[in-house]
Amino acid sequence: MKQLVNKEVSKTVIGRTKETELLLIALLQGGHVLIESVPGTGKTLLAKTFAGVAGGKFKRIQFTPDVLPSDVTGLHYFNPETHKFELKKGPVMTNFLLADEINRATPRTQSSLLEVMEERQVTIDGTTIQVDFPFMVIATQNPVESQQGTFTLPFAQLDRFMFKLPADYPSFSEETDIINQWIKQSEKQEPESILSVDTLEDAVRKVREVMVHKEMADYIVELIRATREHVSVEWGASPRAGVALVKAAQGSAFLEGRHHVVPEDVKKMLRYVLAHRLQLTAEASLTKSTDQVLDEIIQSVDTPVELRL
Repeated sequence: MKQLVNKEVSKTVIGRTKETELLLIALLQGGHVLIESVPGTGKTLLAKTFAGVAGGKFKRIQFTPDVLPSDVTGLHYFNPETHKFELKKGPVMTNFLLADEINRATPRTQSSLLEVMEERQVTIDGTTIQVDFPFMVIATQNPVESQQGTFTLPFAQLDRFMFKLPADYPSFSEETDIINQWIKQSEKQEPESILSVDTLEDAVRKVREVMVHKEMADYIVELIRATREHVSVEWGASPRAGVALVKAAQGSAFLEGRHHVVPEDVKKMLRYVLAHRLQLTAEASLTKSTDQVLDEIIQSVDTPVELRL
């Protein structure tokens, strides 16, 4: 599955195999993804292409300060023809919702996504509506203009995202391919939809059957608790982060064709799951990055010997 999805996505988006794999894991485990990068690195294109390959309905909200919660979830309005209040569903009623530049919306509008991201339902004026399967929020934000008309996502919102992906600049060869792809647009291949609801439901069932041995569960708990005890961390990872790390490790094992989680799955997923869930102390933030602190945490926790690759 990983190879097929990557093959189709790469027809349009070059050099994003890691990001595509993490999007696929999040999809299979019911998670959501926040992509952070400077403008022009293909965040929106990646989200739209991935949704198309996965075969789901796609909707996009361009977040700005004047976007209201009802613009996201929907509202009841009075229809003068029927003389009745009718429900108008918002763009959140889809399979893949792109929350573009989410940090440009006000905290009130940002919080309108909390319920649907956690419970897969939307409450509109007392009416609760379940969203269809699959459902996934892919949000983007631009770190460059973090002080220019933006609203920093609160930790409660960040904690709803399974992964935070830093979309780095492409390599020299990848950037050359991007330029050549634009020059030869007439020869460009369009990605195909290769997944279906039935295929996804079967994959979801299989990924949840991936075995997490007691030693691995204990290892994950030790890593989570180590984030709370590290001298450089003011606020550590929550229990929800531990569950997200288990799911991510299961997804990694599944895509690698294994039926059980190994330590390398956990280590590979750790940064993407925890980096946005930690708050460094003021002193540590001046001299260290979150990735450096996570490296120290990994080194401080013994890897299960009997499961070491």
